[in-house]
This record gives sequence, C-alpha cells and structure tokens, in this order.
Amino acid sequence: MASDSQFRKLVSRNQDIAKLVEKGYAVTFDSGWMILRDIPYLDQHRELHWGAIATKLVPVDGAGLVTQEDHTVLFAGAHPCGLDGLTIPAIDAGKHELQLSSACADVVVQRRFSNKPIVGGVHQGFANFFDKIESYVGIIAGPAMEVYPERAKPFTFRSVEDAPEPSVFRYQDSLTSKAEISDLSTKLQDDIIAIIGLGGTGAYTLDYMAKTPVREIRGFDGDDFHVHNAYRSPGQLDEKELGLRKAAVYQGRYESFRDGVRLVSQYVDADSTSAFEGVTFAFVCVDKGSSRSGIFDLLIGLGIPFIDVGMGLKRAGGPLSGMLRATYFPPKKAQSMREKGLAEMHDGPENLYRTNVQIAELNAFNAALAVMRFKQLRGFYTEAESLSHLLFDLADLKIVGQTDHEI
Repeated sequence: MASDSQFRKLVSRNQDIAKLVEKGYAVTFDSGWMILRDIPYLDQHRELHWGAIATKLVPVDGAGLVTQEDHTVLFAGAHPCGLDGLTIPAIDAGKHELQLSSACADVVVQRRFSNKPIVGGVHQGFANFFDKIESYVGIIAGPAMEVYPERAKPFTFRSVEDAPEPSVFRYQDSLTSKAEISDLSTKLQDDIIAIIGLGGTGAYTLDYMAKTPVREIRGFDGDDFHVHNAYRSPGQLDEKELGLRKAAVYQGRYESFRDGVRLVSQYVDADSTSAFEGVTFAFVCVDKGSSRSGIFDLLIGLGIPFIDVGMGLKRAGGPLSGMLRATYFPPKKAQSMREKGLAEMHDGPENLYRTNVQIAELNAFNAALAVMRFKQLRGFYTEAESLSHLLFDLADLKIVGQTDHEI
C-alpha cells in the first residue's frame, strides 16, 4: 500500500486521480496498482455485494506522474449481474488473479473486465483514469445503485493512506507490477546480502542484486578503481572515478537508485565478524585462493549460507577455453562441501583471468548464475533439483549441475 507521502504525491501530480478522490471513491495504491474499494454490485438474486476495482499505474517519470496501461480493469468480487439477474456480458474478459501486499489482503482479484467506450460508433480507449473508472462503475454498480439507492453508494470517501514498510527503491518498480510478480519479490525483501569482492563478477552481482528488493546490500573490496575495471563491470565510466576506491565508485552509482547499499573499502578475512552481523546470505567473488580460505572460515563459522563463484580460462594457441563455476555452500554442509576442493584455496600462478580483463560477458554470466541460484533458494524461481555446484563450459555452452550428494 502507498505511504501517506506517496498517496499525496500521486493525487497531487495526477488531476484525473485527484478527481476520483474528490468525488469520494475509496482510493488507495498498492504494488503499482490503484485500488478502488466499496464498489457495489448485484448478484443473480439482486442481493447487494461489495467489490473492488484495480487498475494498473504506469509511471511516466520519477515524480509521481502516471498513466494507464490499457482500457481494462481487474475486479475483486463475483461477476456483477444486471437488473434481470443475468451476468453483465459486455465486460467479461475472463478469470484473473493478482497478488497484492498484505495491506490489501481484503482485495481478492478474481476476474478481468474489458469494455472500450464507443465514440462516434468507434471503440476507443479512455482519455484518463477518471473517465475509465466512471465508465466501469456505471456498468458494474449501476444496477445496484438503482435497486438500493440509499445503500449502494461507491462514494464513501474512504481513501486509505496507512504507511506500510517503505520500499528500498527511489523509483516505483513498474516492471514488477506489470509482470504481476510482486508476491515473488517479497520473498527477497528481508534479506541482508553481503558481496565480498567488487571486481568483474562481484560488480555484476551487485548490479543484479541492487535491482531486487533485498533490505540491505553490503559490499566489501579494498582495491582502487582503474581503467581495466571499467572493461569488466557494468555502468558508464566517469574519469573522476579513476583512482578512487571501488567501494566509493559503486556506492556513488547505486545510492541514487535505491537505499540500503553500504559498500566499504575493506578486505574480508576470518576476523571480520562484526561487519557481517545480520547478514542472511553472501556471495564470494574473489580470485585469490588465500583470500577465499579466510572468507570461508568466517562464513562457515557464522553459519551464513553463501555462493562462491570462479572461472578458469586457458589458451593453447587458439581461442580461449575454460569453465565458469557457481557453488552453493549451505550452512549445515558448508564444511564438508569445502573439503571436497570445489573452490581453490591456495594462490596459484597468474592465469588469463587475472591478466585478460576484457571478458565482461563472462563476469556477467558468472554473476547471473550465482544470482539465479540464490533466487531459486528463496522461491523466486522454480527449482527442479537442489543443485549445489554449477559448471558452465565455454566450448559447448552447456551448464552441468550437481547436487551435494552427487559431488
């Protein structure tokens, strides 16, 4: 549901929505939708019921200006009937479900309605939200208002402005509401994520996680940002960033997009316990085995689940070949997984990953493997098998997954 400030911003920036509020409609906003409760309608026995209309809000800018997506609306309630007791046929567009926040748990969407206005004998879209809602209310509630003129009034002035948990994003996530996956995104909102290492793969991991509603992202990297970093990380290079700490560069890039990003110029080892208080999941994105060893000691000791990523490339006189890896270490099995030697714990000779930096697509894909596996663990993506070890081979572009029992 919208906070008081968001409610007022939407009403003040959109005259058509303001007219709905002024007329007395029970308006509120939730998960990228405008909800209008207290809509009366009749059933087949001419009994009075109350429903709610939901219509999608499409942001035009970041300051609260919104527009319609199309001419349809969703409805919470049974199919309305006319004075003859028959369902109103002109609006039916089939069954539909929509998951709203707990603040709108009373609004259980069951169907979609579609009815374009006819102007000059031609079906056209609605000019604005006010015209759209007035048209649908006339169709849905008209019979009820005729049978029950004293009781069936949609103008209850019951606008709801209670403030829920605030969003971490500074702009409305219209893509999530458009896809109607807000209920899945809430599975991530209580997480506090640690990303250890903000090099190529770590930078892309940060970029992907910044676009999820996790409560907080803590990033750790003690290195400086140089030109070569720009070749394997997302975003546009600003010359002023060169020579700054990586943590400061990425903090500046993401703090205007969302809250809860806390990046520090710090290396992580077994003694970094205080920095990980409250962390619910970690991504280990380092390329030194000795650093990884101390990080594993820390995370395993704290019981924090984590995914470690890595890549190994080689060249034997021709094109590059090699593997990308993403390995999940669940708390109860992390030590035994570690003992299987799936991740390098010692510093070896320099390989091509350490010297050839123009492999942004591999960094991005390695990060994507890790983030997708994390989202599976949280129930955002479906999971056929609980895979702990993922390997991607450049030669045939195939991914092989293994459970911890198969490793």
